[in-house]
Amino acid sequence: MSIRRPRPARLRTIAAVAVALSLAVAAGCSRADSDEAPAASADKGPATELRLGYFPNVTHAAALVGLGDNLFTKELGSTKLVPTKFNAGPEAVGALLGGSLDASFIGSGPAINAYAKSNGEAVRLIAGTTSGGAQLVVKPAITKPEDLVGKTVVTPQLGNTQDVSLKKWLSEKGLTGKVKVTNLENAATLDAFKKGDVDAAWLPEPWSSRLVLDAGAKVLLDEATLWPDGKFPTTVLIVRTQFLQEHPETVKQLLTGLVAAIDFSTKDKAAAKTLVNAQLKELTGKALQPAVIDRAFGAIDITADPVAGQFPQLAKDQVTAAIAKEAPSVAGFADLGPLNDVLTKAGQPTVDAAGLDKK
Repeated sequence: MSIRRPRPARLRTIAAVAVALSLAVAAGCSRADSDEAPAASADKGPATELRLGYFPNVTHAAALVGLGDNLFTKELGSTKLVPTKFNAGPEAVGALLGGSLDASFIGSGPAINAYAKSNGEAVRLIAGTTSGGAQLVVKPAITKPEDLVGKTVVTPQLGNTQDVSLKKWLSEKGLTGKVKVTNLENAATLDAFKKGDVDAAWLPEPWSSRLVLDAGAKVLLDEATLWPDGKFPTTVLIVRTQFLQEHPETVKQLLTGLVAAIDFSTKDKAAAKTLVNAQLKELTGKALQPAVIDRAFGAIDITADPVAGQFPQLAKDQVTAAIAKEAPSVAGFADLGPLNDVLTKAGQPTVDAAGLDKK
């Protein structure tokens, strides 16, 4: 059988393809072996929709005002707002990392966890919303930390902001392992406290106020006393990095609505309380008593400042609380440029990233 030899022209074509393939492979290896960061996603214009997470807590007052008074919708224009309620931070983190949520109002602890779990890639801190508003409330017979030995203390969810704060505090008081820490949804905690099934709880507002005013608890510790000037980030706003890169103007529109909600809440607290209470009634089926919402609002500072300088300490607290083996890095976590653009346009002071905007 004769063997057909390739024609010279065909040989040249094969050689050219081989060279092209080898160059492509070499280029691919070169990129893979280099330290060059992947290119950022291109701006795709306004988003079709914005899926926004929030919690039915007074510590999310700015979010509730923004939703209740349509301040977000007004600024988002053609972008459809899809609000989603969560009960605790770890649930919202799962939705963000899973891609079913674009942005969320969230506690500082879960915000750090979302950043750490994705190796600093998936989310960015873009604003604050609330400072303060968390307390350790106890049965009247408990008068000092040592009285908690053998008692049951509740936080909203394992690894959430209050859970980390409680466990860090217990560690500092030498009470780790001597106190039973359990997790319950806030409404269930109120019922359990009334029944005598739990002795104490570290809760965000309005739940600490509800235990005090509705269930006879007393405050053993206000978390604000543990921080410089009483300021610490209770609730912040984070966004998926990809969404921020692909829809920067949509993010600015959301932030414009947030700044409007914060202005509204600080300039007319009575109207803000009414809006928040109406939202809570719609979300939970029950409005707060006037004394409860008054006390809760008195415990919080509604602000766009995320108090970024406290995040390195918050990351270290996760180790003290035995939530993490080593402190998660928060370098590069903040991107406050869009917020500061919005604040500048509104004639308001900008906020400090405290170095969190650099890797």
